[in-house]
Amino acid sequence: MKISIIIPCFNEVDTIEKIVEKVKSQNQYEKEIIIIDDFSTDGTREVIKKKLNEKIDKLLLNSKNFGKGYSVRQGIEISTGDIILIQDADLEYDPSDYSKLIEPIKNGYADVVYGSRFIGSDEKRVLFFWHSIGNFILTFLSNMFSNLNLTDMENCYKVFKSEIIKNIKLKENRFGFEPEITAKLAKKKCRIYEVGVKYYGRTYEQGKKIGWKDGISAIRCIIKYNLF
Repeated sequence: MKISIIIPCFNEVDTIEKIVEKVKSQNQYEKEIIIIDDFSTDGTREVIKKKLNEKIDKLLLNSKNFGKGYSVRQGIEISTGDIILIQDADLEYDPSDYSKLIEPIKNGYADVVYGSRFIGSDEKRVLFFWHSIGNFILTFLSNMFSNLNLTDMENCYKVFKSEIIKNIKLKENRFGFEPEITAKLAKKKCRIYEVGVKYYGRTYEQGKKIGWKDGISAIRCIIKYNLF
């Protein structure tokens, strides 16, 4: 069983090498590592070209900053694995969780697996109260419209059977990808599971990028893709 690991990145010069090493250390699977650089301007692109080219399988270089959703779409299109896993380029999520994320699909009872920061007993960094409230509201709204009972719709870790995700047409270029794919999976009646994952959150000073405008966009996407 081959796993395609899609890593969209934008301005992650301090973490891109470390995350690739962590991904490569998960050697219990045949892996395909795909990096999509979303027009980084901090030296990330140069690090990938000079130090990581031989450690990854495919590299896409966006001609401008399109957004995470756009980059994920590009990665899905060129992936060849049986399972597709999305991995952020920062160090907030730990590839040591791959086994628990992949097992439900590998064992035949799931089509899709979401990670969750809010179930299980794994370690999680204590951070922003209002950020967690915003996450709760977005997940609640998404569940209300999709009739799912997810605990962490915005979680980075989303794992798919390849034939499932490749047959869904995605449109959102930025973080609206998360509620869009959730709505479309719900409409397809996919078997979705959640597993608890570790979370080493970053502050905005450390490079966290999602903001309140992305929250507003997520509400728009929840309504748009669930109702229309």
